[in-house]
Amino acid sequence: MRRLLQTVLLLLSGAGLLRVALFGDLYLRYVKEGMRPLLIGSGVLLILLGLTDAVSSLRRREDGGHTGHGDGGHGHRHSSVPRPAWLLFLPALSLLFYAPPALGAYTASREPAEVAVTHEDDFDPLPATSPLPITLSDFTRRVRQDRTGAIEGRTVRMTGFVTSAGQGGGWFLTRIMISCCAADARSVKVRVHGAPAPAADTWVTVTGAWHPGGTLGTGSAPAALDARSVEKTAEPVNAYTDALPPPALGR
Repeated sequence: MRRLLQTVLLLLSGAGLLRVALFGDLYLRYVKEGMRPLLIGSGVLLILLGLTDAVSSLRRREDGGHTGHGDGGHGHRHSSVPRPAWLLFLPALSLLFYAPPALGAYTASREPAEVAVTHEDDFDPLPATSPLPITLSDFTRRVRQDRTGAIEGRTVRMTGFVTSAGQGGGWFLTRIMISCCAADARSVKVRVHGAPAPAADTWVTVTGAWHPGGTLGTGSAPAALDARSVEKTAEPVNAYTDALPPPALGR
């Protein structure tokens, strides 16, 4: 029976990986886009191992394993699956029948936002477009590192999901990014003032201008926005990127 359960575990795990990697874009909830071939290969390998294990068990039965003397006549088998291995059943079944959602507000609210370091001479002039489409990361860098103050007074548009800010007023527009998989996720957040907070995890596009505070171009300046409009938008297929907002309707 233990050998049978081991085989079933391999098959379920492989089938679960293939389901999320082959059918649609579910795999993007867990890993970056370039890892799809590795997921497919891993799923195929697990299924092959499971089938090989099943065939091997059948052959042992045909060779006399059903008599109970295949282990020297004592009728005892010491092959077993380590207890921690049974913990794989839950994620295997989950991937197969119900794919967990991507990381969202719950995760972001428990992690500090990160700011990528950029040298001052790396900042290109901002285009004259208004409102200016910009990513949360670029907005944050401009506010805290661009000493030219190019972002001051500019109307910008950004897209992300809603995260509660707790104390301090406002709420956070948030993006989660990954380097490899959801386990190394990091977040970037911009505090939004002047608009009521939509429900947590709602994807929105916010139009507004930098919320003054501290000294622009230094770490004392808040990555914050005075909102002029907040519009609900569809969750992007690949939610683990800090992408530009979708084009505004009518433009």
